[in-house]
Order: sequence, then structure tokens, then C-alpha cells
Amino acid sequence: MDLPSRRRRIGILLICSMSLLIVGLDVTIVNVALPSIGRDFHAPLSGLQWTVDSYTLVLASLLMLSGSTADRLGRRRTFIIGLLTFAGGSLLCSLAPGLTLLIVFRMVQAVGGSMLNPVAMSIITNTFTDPRERAQAIGVWGAVVGVSMALGPVVGGVLVTSVGWRSIFWINIPVGLVAVFLARRYIPESKAPVARKVDVPGQVLIIALLSSLTFGIIEAPSRGWSSGLIVGAFIVAFVSLAAFLIWERRTTEPLVDLRFFRSVPFSSATVMAVAAFASLGGFLFLNTLYLQEVRGLSALHAGIDTLPLAAMSMLLPPFAGRLVGSRGARIPLVVAGIGLAVGCLMLVGLSATTPFSWLFIAYIVFGIGFGFVNAPITYAAVSGMPRAQAGVASAIASTSRQIGQTLGVAVAGALVASSLKTSGHLDFSLASRAAWWVLAGCGVVILVLGLIATTSWARDTAHRTAVALNPEFLEGQVQ
Repeated sequence: MDLPSRRRRIGILLICSMSLLIVGLDVTIVNVALPSIGRDFHAPLSGLQWTVDSYTLVLASLLMLSGSTADRLGRRRTFIIGLLTFAGGSLLCSLAPGLTLLIVFRMVQAVGGSMLNPVAMSIITNTFTDPRERAQAIGVWGAVVGVSMALGPVVGGVLVTSVGWRSIFWINIPVGLVAVFLARRYIPESKAPVARKVDVPGQVLIIALLSSLTFGIIEAPSRGWSSGLIVGAFIVAFVSLAAFLIWERRTTEPLVDLRFFRSVPFSSATVMAVAAFASLGGFLFLNTLYLQEVRGLSALHAGIDTLPLAAMSMLLPPFAGRLVGSRGARIPLVVAGIGLAVGCLMLVGLSATTPFSWLFIAYIVFGIGFGFVNAPITYAAVSGMPRAQAGVASAIASTSRQIGQTLGVAVAGALVASSLKTSGHLDFSLASRAAWWVLAGCGVVILVLGLIATTSWARDTAHRTAVALNPEFLEGQVQ
């Protein structure tokens, strides 16, 4: 496709960012509404976990398929279908008569959501060809995460408090429809030069792996870690992973080209994305329940109290993007790792009387970490990759984020549920201490890998990977 003008490129970036906005809003708004949903449907802790993870699980399972499908059938077409499906799923969620159907309709939302973020990132990658411009665009993209975090808790709190939790899904519908109109008008259609076939066995194995692993983690506290069903779920996860790795090495057109992972920056970005969003998913889940169930705040007040976190997540990504473009990814990743780790460590000792001033400082520190993490991770994920495979590369990065968020909620909730079951006298804040330690460990992982992935040795592996993926790939074409 012809390179769009600068004004048109900015317009495309804004349209693509709208898709990230509604997906991000959906996560933060749903977290604020969890206590209300739990009371209306008499849902246990595991039911609240599934309300979040049913969405992120399907999203993670389908993102790679959507990325390759968009490269084959057309990125704009896939993007528009995703917007319409997401809006329709949101409407169904607002009408759900019970917890089971709410979880099912959340999955419908996720099917649409899977066609948005990786496809939008692929559109951005193919629109902004200059590395410095792309880094800045990715910084703006990351800032939208912060905007959704800033708007989500407050808007969700207002809606839940004044209208009820069902209204939180309404906001996605007009935004989605406006994005459809603008996409049809301004985004040019684009495809990868070479069409790729759908890797059906690989897709099935990914779904089996993520579903069985998440089920085992969430349901283990109530069913027992040694129960046959839970042990069976973990066995299925292990076998699915092994079969997936074997199949992907042998098939001619894999869902995931495992050669991508020969690039140390790409492999590190994948792990760091899992760690960062596991930390975020667990943080939002635990903090929402703590503020409303332990401290007795309304949904609105709980949303307002987390604004320091959201503000940092909104203001810092553009700066992080510029920093990546001018100085590289090391400094932002070091700041991100330290911020996420320290922010979670500050909440290890939570109690029913923890001063709100201490919470606000912890939220700011965590927000600084999260505000710096997205731009360098996204840039590393697509650096060194041929432009024709941008859809798949960015889909793997997006999948890693959703896997991380799924595992963060699952593991944090499982640790809390296990503590409550073994020591029934503990309140929620005391039972969550082990979870906060685990989430802090995610920040340490980002810090260590950030230092490793930004070495000259790591950059050399990225270049060699690009050449291996395409023998005719020239250094000047590296993303």
C-alpha cells in the first residue's frame, strides 16, 4: 500500500487507539464492578476470577490466529469485524441473567477483542515505517492503556453506583460503532505479501493448554490440589504444551514460528509482557476487592482512590516511547521493573487500617513502573522482524500480555482462596500477602530481563533471527 501522509498516519493511530481504549476500559471497569456482580449473582471468589479470566483466556487463545488471519484476509476487514463482534458481545453482557451466561458473553466479547489489538498494532507497524516515528507512535499507543485505566475506574464507579453494573458494558457500543465508521473511511486495506494457512492443530493445542492451566489454578483451592480433576487439568496442560512445541517445529506454516524466539529481545519481551500484565491483573483484582470488601468503599470511591496509579500509567508512556526512540529500551525497563516490584512490596503488609496515604504512594510507584513498561516491550517484540510478519509478531506480544493477565488473576485469587481455606480466621488483606509477594517477583523478572535483552549480544541475536526468517532481509529493513 502507498505510504499515508503524516496527517493520515496520525488519524490511523487515533482510530487504532480507540480499539485499545474500549478493550482497556472493559478490563478496568469490570474489575470495579466485581463486588456488585458477586452480590447480584451470589458468586464465590472463583466466579469473580472467571468473570475476568473468561475474557482474557479467549483473548489469549485467539490473538495469534487473528494476527495471521488479518495478514492474510486484510487488516482493515478483520479490524472492523472485531469491532462489531466486541460491541455485540458487550450488549449481550449487559443483558446476562446469570453468572454462567455473563461468562459466556464475556467470551463473545473476547472473540471480537482478539481481532483488535494485534491487528491495530500491525496496522501501526506498517503505517509508521520510520523507527523513531514508530517508537513515538507505540508510546502514544501505550498511553491509551493509561487513559483507559484512568477513565475505567471512575466511569465504572459512577455507572455501578448510579445505574448498576450492567451499564458498564454500554460504553463499548457507541465507541465501537464510531471506530467502525472511521476505519471504513480512513484506514487503507493491507495484507501480507504471502498468505498463510490456518494452523488448526496448533490453534487447538493453544486453547487446550491455556484453558486447562487456568482451570487448574482457579479451581484447585476449592476442589483440592490433589483431586483427580485438577491433576488431570495440569497433565492436559503439560501434554498440550509438549505437543504444541513438537507440532510447530514440524509443520510448514506454524501458528507460531518458533524461530522468533531465537531473538533474545523478542523472547525477553514475551516473558516481560507476561510478567508485567500478571502483575497488573493481580494488582487490579486484589486491590478492587480490598478497597470495597475490606475498607468498605463504594465502587466510585474505589475508582477515585486508584487514580494516582492511572495517572502515572497515562502520562508516562509517551515519554517512555520517546526515550526508547532516542536512548533505547534499557532505562525504561529498569525503571519499570523497580517500580512494579516496589509498588507490590509496599502492599504486602496490607491491613484494614493501612493509611490511605500509604496506598496512594504505592499506587503511584506501581503506576510509574507500568507506565514505563509497555513501550519498550512492544518495540522489542517487533524489532528485528520482517514487516510482512508484523501481524504475527505483534500478536505474540499481545498474547503474552493476555496470558499474563489471565495468570495474574488466577494465581493471585488461588493464593488468597487457599489461605482463606487453610486459615478461616484470616481476613482478605492478610490472606493476600503471598499473592503480593508473587506479583512483586514479576517486577524483578522484568528488571533482570531488561538488563539482559538490551545488550549488544542480544541485539545481534535479533539481527540473526531476522536473516533466518528471511534470507533476503536487509539490515535497512529491520523494524
